[in-house]
Amino acid sequence: MTIAASVRQYLAQEGVEYSTITHSRTRDSSHSAQAAHVPGDRLAKCVMLGDDNGYVMAVIPASHRLDLGAVRHELNRDLGLASEREIMELFKDCEPGAVPPLGCAYGIEMVLDQSFGDMPDAYFEGGDHESLVHVSGRDFLKLMADAPRRNVSHHA
Repeated sequence: MTIAASVRQYLAQEGVEYSTITHSRTRDSSHSAQAAHVPGDRLAKCVMLGDDNGYVMAVIPASHRLDLGAVRHELNRDLGLASEREIMELFKDCEPGAVPPLGCAYGIEMVLDQSFGDMPDAYFEGGDHESLVHVSGRDFLKLMADAPRRNVSHHA
């Protein structure tokens, strides 16, 4: 598998140029950053949350851990972690555990961690465990659309 169809379509729709970096198969985003030799603070990962009002994608650096209490407080919602089954239903064109942090591509509300500021470039999972998508920092923020920027994680 390569980049998920939804991701390719969203990148094209937004006019974002990108490249892919292949790496050995990994189990999570922090290992993907190591395998691809990219800084963990520039690799965006997502944590899927949900409540009775729907889903929220928290986009944080791979080098960070989500602060669920902070997300709940910032969004004033009683969010919990989405189940693997729910995630597989939402991201049918992705391998389990390789969810791209592009909520807009899937119609999912997002919150972006405040730590993503002015960066020269960014990386993220494209839907499989063997490649990363590389975009400019400016284009990454463009892909985040109007996602609110909040302090929702801390360095691991």
